[in-house]
Amino acid sequence: MGSSAETAVSEVQATIETVCPAIALLDTQGTVVGWSQTAQRLVGYSAAEVVGLSAGVLMVAAGDRAKASHAAHEGTLRGGWSDLTQVRHRDGHIIAVRLCVSSLSGQDGRGWWVVCATDKALLPAWPTEATRTEPLLATLPLQSCPPIGVVIRDMHLRCIQVNDSQGSKDGIPLPKRLGRRLTEAAPGSEAETLEAVMHQVLESGDPAINVDYQAFLPTREGSSRILTASYFRLDDAQGRALGVCVVSVDATDSRRAQERLAILDAASRRIGTTLDVMQTAQELADLAVPFLADYATVDLAESVPLGEEPLAPLGPQDGRIPVFRRAGLASIHAGTPESLFARGEPVFVPPASPFTGVLRSGKSHFQPMLDTSPSIWLDHHDPARAKKIRGNAMHSLMVVPIHARGAVLGVEVFVRTEDPRPFEEDDLRLAEELVSWAALALDNARQYARERSAVLALQRLLHPHRPTGGSAADVAWRYLPADSHHGIGGDWFDVIPLSGARVALVVGDVVGHGVNAAAKMGQLRTAMHTLADTDMPPDEVLSRLDEQVIRFTEAEDPRSPGTTMMAATCLYAVYDPVTRTCTMARAGHPPPAVIAPHGHVTYPDLPAGAPLGLGLVPFESVTLELAEGSVLALYTDGLIETRHQDMSVGMNRLRAALARPDLTLDDLCASTVDTLRAKPPSDDATLLLARTRSLSTDQVASWQFPSVPAVVSRARTLAARQLTQWGLEHLAESTELIVSELFTNALIHGNGECNSDHTIGLRLIRHTMLTCEVSDASHSHPLVRQAHTTDENGRGLFLITQLSRRWGTRHIPDGKIIWADQQLLASA
Repeated sequence: MGSSAETAVSEVQATIETVCPAIALLDTQGTVVGWSQTAQRLVGYSAAEVVGLSAGVLMVAAGDRAKASHAAHEGTLRGGWSDLTQVRHRDGHIIAVRLCVSSLSGQDGRGWWVVCATDKALLPAWPTEATRTEPLLATLPLQSCPPIGVVIRDMHLRCIQVNDSQGSKDGIPLPKRLGRRLTEAAPGSEAETLEAVMHQVLESGDPAINVDYQAFLPTREGSSRILTASYFRLDDAQGRALGVCVVSVDATDSRRAQERLAILDAASRRIGTTLDVMQTAQELADLAVPFLADYATVDLAESVPLGEEPLAPLGPQDGRIPVFRRAGLASIHAGTPESLFARGEPVFVPPASPFTGVLRSGKSHFQPMLDTSPSIWLDHHDPARAKKIRGNAMHSLMVVPIHARGAVLGVEVFVRTEDPRPFEEDDLRLAEELVSWAALALDNARQYARERSAVLALQRLLHPHRPTGGSAADVAWRYLPADSHHGIGGDWFDVIPLSGARVALVVGDVVGHGVNAAAKMGQLRTAMHTLADTDMPPDEVLSRLDEQVIRFTEAEDPRSPGTTMMAATCLYAVYDPVTRTCTMARAGHPPPAVIAPHGHVTYPDLPAGAPLGLGLVPFESVTLELAEGSVLALYTDGLIETRHQDMSVGMNRLRAALARPDLTLDDLCASTVDTLRAKPPSDDATLLLARTRSLSTDQVASWQFPSVPAVVSRARTLAARQLTQWGLEHLAESTELIVSELFTNALIHGNGECNSDHTIGLRLIRHTMLTCEVSDASHSHPLVRQAHTTDENGRGLFLITQLSRRWGTRHIPDGKIIWADQQLLASA
């Protein structure tokens, strides 16, 4: 760490760069021979009042005048000095100033002094390590002046005086400079520009402050320096211009610091704009080019997921084992000709290469002058890379590890090709800081990609894989997850086959995003399947589901940080292809759309209901009769709702998108989602389309019988005759047994006693299955029980279980139905 004196000197130098100083030109006796307008503004005296007088008369204290005289004498040996003093303003008040004095050399051998004076109130605070009574430089009266370059030019802009520091700054030697204009000493457009500035200063008298230019000759390190100069007109006693004083400081370090800050500021704005690993890596590569390098790559370790889909393991190819995958790639050349691998491809590097060394050690590899001579690891093990390095004139290399939370995620490679400067230590520090800044964003994206992959895998597992509407409907569906910022949501849908060839259509949406929402969605979908199997009406299903959601919430651990009230919306519809009716109810969910066969779209008047989990109001069902070929559209609000538009606008857009009777069901589903999907999507979007079918009259047979034992034989005969007409004779025997057992059960348990005033219904439905339904006026459910060997009854339902694929009961307004399904084709 530098001393307090070094800090103070650097701050004086910075002050010359940022504050406009007063400039005076003195001869060897301390007499003022030139005076600037900035000097007049500081102390109030004009050139006519000061030129020809001793500069010491402006100092307040006699001690300061003596000290300045002594310093000037000693300073002839050292070239300059700096001090604090007090000067008296023309109106009498005292000003504390910082003096920075530098000796000049000219062709005529006369020695002059240039004085830069700055109001102490404009200077930065000095280090506290100085004395308590006065700043540090005040205790060092002969402290060398900071390395400020000074040039005095006459009215023809010829150099007549210059200090020793100027030559070391801009690279022009003293013999080449004295007596010449800048355009003569260093011809070029930049010199012409600076001379135009000097002409303007001479004409107007106004100084030109902080004009940047490059040194005319490069330094020994091969890189040019950046200087900043301020130009002041010097006037004589008559107020006439004598020439121009040019004060220069080396601004290379400060400009580089500003560039570094600009790059890091850009990093804060441009890196990590999404939670996508590939995008974040590309942002990191893009920022490095051309600010820091001509070519940059970001290669991530195999363990880092690059997107939603899990990557296939990187296997050996041609005896080589890949270590990285390329995630970011940038170059000053179109098409990145320097790269061997495209984004997303595996990257092969030899085990002894610097890249694997950085991955193992976690430390940067710094090679300012890239050795392109033949080497074992390049030419023998990686000849393709060696060809790229030499063919693209890669001459300087940095490989920086990407650290995050104790792990090395990969490396970023920085290369210079067109830029002739080698990388410096400052470039490596900047690269490491830049990569460190981006590493957290990359790690966040990596962890999000991992979580997103897990959630998507969970949703794929929980969503139906091959939903089918059976004989009731053709179905098509689309599910699109939210974008990276918002996370996967809790949308779900289902197509559940019901008894009697009917089908249940379900769409729901759990409030929230992420794993919790997906897990809760799985709970609700499981509960919905269980409730659908009970064959209850839609309003009753939603009521039971509402109760279940409340139970889920109450069962959650209140200490869990992820605990929130579980709320969801749902739409449940049941379509019957025999009657062509659809009964539906909703719990706070958007209403379904009904598309008529000719394409007209309507939204049925369906009570909204409250979202699930609130237990507020009962749900209501509505029954619609649909023409064959109608399409039911069930969807979630992510399809129609955005931040910038009301839901009604989205529903109107949905109406227009669905009015396409010329499209197939799958094409209609795809085009609707593409038309309405918000970009970027802030919520999941689900669309389920079902085109209804109806069963023809020759697929359904039904009869009504009085509730007396004699009808059992009649019912069996009619059922067998109908099966013969359908060509299902192989099912006649089993069907007769099923009809016999169901009728007997209805006679014994259905009405309490046999009564001819009551009726028993029989219906056979031929669809993907053969369904046998027996209805009666009772609401009691039959139970299967294991009959003992001595029991005379109790084996009927057990027999039905053996004969049918499945069986069950459901309520109807005037009683119940017991049904049994048989496969149409006999088992092999």
